[in-house]
Amino acid sequence: MTELCELSAIEARRRIGTKDISPVELLESCIDRIEAVNGTVNAVVAWDYERARIEAKQAEGDVMSGADIGPLHGLPIGIKDLEVTEGITTTWGSLLYKDNVPDEDQRAVAEIRYAGGIVFAKTNTPEFGAGANTTNRVYGATGNPFDPVLTCGGSSGGSAVALATGMVPLASGSDYGGSLRIPAGFCGVVGFRPSPGVVPSETRAVGLNPYSVLGPMGRTVADAALMLGIIADNDPRDPFSREFDPALLDPLPDVDLSMLRVAVSTDLGVAPVDNGIRETFKNRVDSFRHIFANAEDRDPGFDEDLHESFEIIRATNFVAQHRKRLETQRDLLGPNVIDNTERGMKYSAADVAWANVEQTRYYRNFLALMGEVDILISPTNGISPFPHEQLYMDEINGEKMPTYMRWLAPCYALTMATPAACSVPCGVDHKGMPFGLQISGPNGSDRFVLAVAHALERVLAGNPETARPVPDLNALRTS
Repeated sequence: MTELCELSAIEARRRIGTKDISPVELLESCIDRIEAVNGTVNAVVAWDYERARIEAKQAEGDVMSGADIGPLHGLPIGIKDLEVTEGITTTWGSLLYKDNVPDEDQRAVAEIRYAGGIVFAKTNTPEFGAGANTTNRVYGATGNPFDPVLTCGGSSGGSAVALATGMVPLASGSDYGGSLRIPAGFCGVVGFRPSPGVVPSETRAVGLNPYSVLGPMGRTVADAALMLGIIADNDPRDPFSREFDPALLDPLPDVDLSMLRVAVSTDLGVAPVDNGIRETFKNRVDSFRHIFANAEDRDPGFDEDLHESFEIIRATNFVAQHRKRLETQRDLLGPNVIDNTERGMKYSAADVAWANVEQTRYYRNFLALMGEVDILISPTNGISPFPHEQLYMDEINGEKMPTYMRWLAPCYALTMATPAACSVPCGVDHKGMPFGLQISGPNGSDRFVLAVAHALERVLAGNPETARPVPDLNALRTS
């Protein structure tokens, strides 16, 4: 029997609106699930149940009295601990802020509350989002819901695990080199990286950096799309902010997949991919390739210089954010923040200029491919989850990785093209762990990418080998 906390966000909201379920009942179901399994996976790291119960009771009263209610009315929401939340501890995963309780929400969180969402839980993240893992010196590591000794990915790992285990129907995340997509792929949920500016952020230290974006996570594409419509907006404090598209609030349209031209790429031409993942990806794509008008094996015009250009741009952004912290509070910082900041301080202005020119070239090469096809499909991750005691994967197919970031290349290579990209579950890999597909389109194609992902999700759900995997909750309860 499906428990209320396991309902999709769309279905839970519908049943709240029709008075079939109460926001109070839904919240208590989510709290019960957190109490049952969070001790094993450590996904939720801060909460305010008292305020949430008051808000749920008020939400129930609004429904019963016939008051106007918002699109997220009565839905309990998990917020990544990189986002500022009024009255709930916000640490950014850092010892520097372990006791920080903000007195106001940042814009995206405020929008969620305004739409009726009940913000009641914070989800774990690495320190300042650095590293595609989810561990920090404040709260410790978050385990993969399919095997808690393995990584859930990151940096939105707590959100992904909370969704996979039914702790929340919706959760927020953010993405630079794959922080929404990587944990979604490792945990069997959906993570959507919007185009820069669709979800404006007034908190970025470097406003002119378009690579870091806020985005939604859900158990289905439709759920992620629901949340995107709420947190998307126009905000002049973000220089990449764009006019809000009201269509983002509408249900996703049907897309006829048989009319689409699709590019399929195993490694984007540059990403290290484990041989087992290569075989899994080929088998999965072969199972549905026929549904498209044309599905051609093509790479998006990336080359080996992409790795260095990505690392330069990313590291110089770390210098902007963390140089003063490194100089005055180094002992309170973790290795990923220190490594990235020190790396950035070694680059010259000429290095940064070169990296920006290269990024522009990759962006235009990607656009050229997108002028010939409708969508690109690739693996979300190039490896299977590894023990979370390792901060990164240092070897793939017997080859040592030159930096701790290289294994993230299936995601960060696409970041260089600033696309709209959605990770959707596609069964399990050769090791029995969740496997994700990445569906990408050009900057500005957010609604189309979501609609294609939604249509493909329905196809995948019809095949036991490609349907969304579900963790063994009993094992998590008894571990």
